Amino acid sequence: MTQPRCVRKSWRSVVRVLSGSGCRTAKWLVLSFLCAKNGRRRIDTPAMQALLDAIAAMPPPGDACRIFHGRGGLYPGCEQWTLDAYPPVFVLTSFAPTTDEQLATIGAALQARWQQIAPPDQTPPLNWVFQQRGQELRLQARSDTLLMAGSVPDLHIVTEGPARFLVHVLRGQNHGLFLDMAEGRRWVREFAADFTRREGRGARVLNLFAYTCAFSVAALQGGAAHVTNLDMARGALATGQQNHRLNRLTQGASFLAHDLFSSWGKLTRSGPYDLVIADPPSYQKGSFVATKDYARLLRRLPGLLAPGGHALLCLNAPELSTEFLLSQVREHAPSLAFVERVANPVAFADVDEGRGLKVMVYRANQLNSL
Repeated sequence: MTQPRCVRKSWRSVVRVLSGSGCRTAKWLVLSFLCAKNGRRRIDTPAMQALLDAIAAMPPPGDACRIFHGRGGLYPGCEQWTLDAYPPVFVLTSFAPTTDEQLATIGAALQARWQQIAPPDQTPPLNWVFQQRGQELRLQARSDTLLMAGSVPDLHIVTEGPARFLVHVLRGQNHGLFLDMAEGRRWVREFAADFTRREGRGARVLNLFAYTCAFSVAALQGGAAHVTNLDMARGALATGQQNHRLNRLTQGASFLAHDLFSSWGKLTRSGPYDLVIADPPSYQKGSFVATKDYARLLRRLPGLLAPGGHALLCLNAPELSTEFLLSQVREHAPSLAFVERVANPVAFADVDEGRGLKVMVYRANQLNSL
């Protein structure tokens, strides 16, 4: 049977047209056609078999989490793929060019598994999004994102333990919540709770490069007295304020849309802080470039900390090793003592630990001079 002309086109162009028209069922027509075509054309699935196996074994949706981390290099041939759950939506990301057949195969695998794990008391559709990324798009600070099936909630709220967060999976490279930082947020929540028990008061926290303020939510849930959130992006901070309201945290947080390197005086006057969190971008022109700006941050850091205060220093740059961050602290903030490295979530395991997210805990000495 001759396929309709629209179906014979590349799925990407068809989906773009259908996205504009609001026709979601026709998107599945395209996908179904491609899956049927798989029966006549051999697809080289071994190159992504580990991803298909992860889909076949994934549990029912719960908290937001990573399901498959090909970027870690533990699955040869699958380095380009990641799969995340932002319930009720799955987000598939490729960091290399993809074929129509690959996406059709993955879509069929998601559909098959969804039929097995969907909530039994209802029949919600499978919702999934595909994001194409790569070096060229990264340099342009953009990505190509397509809704492949189902829909995305207008108000998309996910959970992580006791916290709730707003996310936006159809817009931009970042979705509002960095899943690889889940253990960092857990550490902050536990630090705040331990501090309150030990000191009999809530901790004062400074959250630098706050983005959507997930660290602030965790700190306040742990019992922090006050969190100062600083980020240049007003839109991200506005989402951060919404995240606080979602978690019924109506007091104890302030939000400063300022450039860090122009705000030392204000931050110092508002201190000292029992915990300073720094989770900067590795390379963001006009904001922060780790290779030159981490040193500037570290030289000022001891002056922000209370005696015995802690710092949580983060770096997510595969090209920069763990030793880079450790050596920067030794050189530019020698008064800080290394305490521990916070382990990354198991789902983000990497063949080379030095390439993964670095989350380091430091402590100021008890005689720290402000």
